[in-house]
Amino acid sequence: MVNVTVVMPYHLRNLAKVTGDVQLEVCEPVTTRAILDALEVRFPTLLGTVRDQVSGERRAFLRFFACQQDVSFESVDAPLPEAVACGAEPFMIVGAIAGG
Repeated sequence: MVNVTVVMPYHLRNLAKVTGDVQLEVCEPVTTRAILDALEVRFPTLLGTVRDQVSGERRAFLRFFACQQDVSFESVDAPLPEAVACGAEPFMIVGAIAGG
């Protein structure tokens, strides 16, 4: 198990009843799926808010970032960068902005 920092937008922090970044213990290898699984176990109120409960797909208007790179369209089972896995960089869940 490794400690990973997760940064969430205000509305998800509000649902989880946290005021800042979240520290999670995540099983290795550290992947998007492993982080989201740990997040939903620790904060059951987030079930279905970040990803669809049936399909497991990321919800529209949410993006995932690791080391300032958008990993939203990569496989959820792909290992994340070592800087995220060792806790040096956060895994970010960001609300996407639509419009133009």
